Amino acid sequence: MTDNLSDSRIQVRDLSLDYGNVNVLKALSLPIARGKITVLAGPNGCGKSTLLRAIRRLHKPASGAIFLEELDIARLNDKQLARQIGLLAQSPSAPGDMTVEELVRLGRYPHQSMLQPWSPGDSAALERAMTGTGVTHLRDRRLGSLSGGQLQRVWIAMVLAQETDVVCLDEPVNHLDMAHQLDCLDLVRRLNREFGRTIVLVLHDLNLAARYADQLVFLRDGVIAASGTPEELMTEAGIRTVFDVRSMVITDPVHGRPLCIPLGTDTALSA
Repeated sequence: MTDNLSDSRIQVRDLSLDYGNVNVLKALSLPIARGKITVLAGPNGCGKSTLLRAIRRLHKPASGAIFLEELDIARLNDKQLARQIGLLAQSPSAPGDMTVEELVRLGRYPHQSMLQPWSPGDSAALERAMTGTGVTHLRDRRLGSLSGGQLQRVWIAMVLAQETDVVCLDEPVNHLDMAHQLDCLDLVRRLNREFGRTIVLVLHDLNLAARYADQLVFLRDGVIAASGTPEELMTEAGIRTVFDVRSMVITDPVHGRPLCIPLGTDTALSA
C-alpha cells in the first residue's frame, strides 16, 4: 500500500464529487507518488476519469481537497494550475485542417500573456515536445491526414509542450491497435524515466496497467478498492473482488510482471 505522504507529488484528501444527485467519488483519499507512473483502473463508471479530471480541477468537489504537495489546487488560478498539471482527455478533438505545429503550440498557452508573447523559450519547448514524441517530421501535416497513432502522439506533444511536472492521460491508447498502444505507452514510460515526469494514467487493459505502472490503483463504486504495486494488486482474488472476473494470474515470462488470463465473469456464472 502506498502511504508515504512525504514522497507524494499529489495528495487527494477525502474527496467527494457529485454529478447531480449521483455521488461519483466518496470521501476518496489517495497519495500519488512523485516521479512515478500511477495507473488508475477499475470497472466502467467507477470514477477513474472523474478523479483524473478532478486532479486537473475540471470538476468541483462537493467536499475534500487536492494538494500539490502542501498547496491546495483551489488556490491557484487557471494558468498557474495549467503550468503545474497537464491533461490529455479521452478522445480529444481539433479541426482537421489545423497543422501539427499549430496544435502543439497550444500547449504553450498557459505561459502566454499580453505582456509575454511567443518567446525563444516557447520555441525551444515546442521543439522539445515534438522531438520527444517523434512528430517533428509531421509539423506541417494537417491533423485530418494523420493516422490514429500519429495523432495520439501529436496530442501528447501538445500536453508536453506545457512543460508540467504532472501529466494526466485519460485512456491514451483508446481506439489504437496493439502496435500503437505499445508505442504510446513506451513513450509515456520514457518521459517518466528520462525526464522525471509524474504520470497519472487511466487504463482499462489490466495487463498493460501491470506492465507500465509503478503504482496501481483499483477503484470501484467511487472509492479506492486497493492501491499498491502491480504484484500486490494483480491477484486472482483481488481481480475477482474489483472486476467480478474469475482469472488465472501468472508471471509474464518476458517482463516479469503479473499477467491476467480471464476465465469468465461472476455474472455469467449466476446467469
